[in-house]
Amino acid sequence: MLIHTYAPFGAEGIIIRVEADIRRGIPGIDITGLAEGAVREARERVRAAFRNSGFTFPMDRVLINLAPAGVRKDGASLDLPIALAVMTAAGLIPNTGLSQESAWDEKPLLVMGELELSGRIRPVRGVLAAAAAGLKAGIGEFMVPTGNATEAAILVSGRFAAAATLTEAAHALALRRETGSLPLSTAASDTGASGTAAPGESAWGDFAEVRGQGRYKRALEIAAAGGHNLLVFGPPGAGKTMLARRLPSIMAPLTAEEAVEVTRLHSLAGRIMEKTEGRLITRPPFRSPHHSASAEGILGGGKTVRPGEISLAHFGLLFLDEAPEFRSNVLQSLREPLEDRVITISRADGPVRLPAEFQLILAANPCPCGRLGMRTPSGGITAGNPDAPYIPRDPHLAAIPGAQGCFCSSDEIRRYWRKFGAALLDRVELRVAVASPGLERMASEREESSAAIAKRVLGAVKIQRERFKNVNLRRNANMSPALIDRYCVLSEGAEKAFHTATEKLALSGRAYHGALRVARTIADLEGQELIKTVHILEAIQHRRLGEDPYDVFSAEG
Repeated sequence: MLIHTYAPFGAEGIIIRVEADIRRGIPGIDITGLAEGAVREARERVRAAFRNSGFTFPMDRVLINLAPAGVRKDGASLDLPIALAVMTAAGLIPNTGLSQESAWDEKPLLVMGELELSGRIRPVRGVLAAAAAGLKAGIGEFMVPTGNATEAAILVSGRFAAAATLTEAAHALALRRETGSLPLSTAASDTGASGTAAPGESAWGDFAEVRGQGRYKRALEIAAAGGHNLLVFGPPGAGKTMLARRLPSIMAPLTAEEAVEVTRLHSLAGRIMEKTEGRLITRPPFRSPHHSASAEGILGGGKTVRPGEISLAHFGLLFLDEAPEFRSNVLQSLREPLEDRVITISRADGPVRLPAEFQLILAANPCPCGRLGMRTPSGGITAGNPDAPYIPRDPHLAAIPGAQGCFCSSDEIRRYWRKFGAALLDRVELRVAVASPGLERMASEREESSAAIAKRVLGAVKIQRERFKNVNLRRNANMSPALIDRYCVLSEGAEKAFHTATEKLALSGRAYHGALRVARTIADLEGQELIKTVHILEAIQHRRLGEDPYDVFSAEG
């Protein structure tokens, strides 16, 4: 019997053939094929599971080979395939007289599961990824733990058996010998829009709950529609995080193909079991790591390469709150994935590529203490520390009655803001400065709901899906210069305004193309094919700030 299993590695993983041989000798189990810690320990778990399930473990020398032998294997998901391979080699599964060369016996079977000492089978990570890799390799039957049945049904519904114990797995294998096929599980995957890994729109909150910040809300709408990156900065309490966490409530659902790819990555990382109960992820993922996260945690890696936060945010959002508090090397390491939409991790065994098509949302205070640009009780704005003064870009602010200085020197502010770096900021098309909303805004009762904004976003997304149906693109933010020339057609007035703004703001080549992509999205939100002057001016308005922390004085509440 051809028993295969799966080892997570990178984005694809590895299909492993499990072979067992029993020969005379001192009783024991040898495992070959570069087995790492958890796999080497499987021999003790398998032996105990045999005994506690009522089976007799062979009192001979057992050799387990995991092919290909040159690839390292780790993880407890190999327990069950090893146990079944030993059962088959020892003849513990009844033989109905069919020869080893029979057609059904040559049908490969992929098995995954971790064994407890009692013989129960624990769920494992990577089942959806294993199913995808198995189908690609031509494997037609699968056996998974009962806890992974819903996850397996996403791709291989009607072609797998689910087992809760080693006894059930052995019984399923015996039936396979008798009938030629596994007793198939009746589990069904919830693949509808309601079967989403991320919380629903109500769980994310509603834009209407946040008063004011109209420019910030508009920037989030454009970001959601076109897949653009965004930086928001301003004093604490202005609503930066509150609105950013509501961004998923206005984003368009994933397509069926996107949902499977996102769910597969979360399955590889072991997140699907604990977060989604095996359901298909149909909403764009939202990842918000703490600022103490390491580069490996953000980018992916490890001894056995696993997806990091940027891959878990694939087709979704990576939100870095208090972004300047992240390590500089972590922030700067995001530049290549933002450009290439993939992260390549080099290892001695060769490079591993992980998908990373994500939107970056950065939120920051304008200075380390956060008081720069904060309103004072007298209505003024902080403009400097009298004991350690700096010269703001608008010197007259220092004369505002009642203005209080922040607690940072100019050098501290520069060091704080320098963490972003020009190269990273140049990849952020939307920049918004916010201030604390005034009393009039806070008392307002009319704010647009997430549902109304989401309707416009979905309309723009449908336009883009139709536009890019014949090219490997999802959103306007990913357009190449050639596609920009093709799809970003400006009216005469818009072209003049854009050239004037480009000269005045000294935009780089990347910023030039970024502004055109944003203008294309703004036009899509209005259902316009031609980019007009109002579209290009709004795109420039969202691009002109963010190079200087003192831009916070231009903020609107």
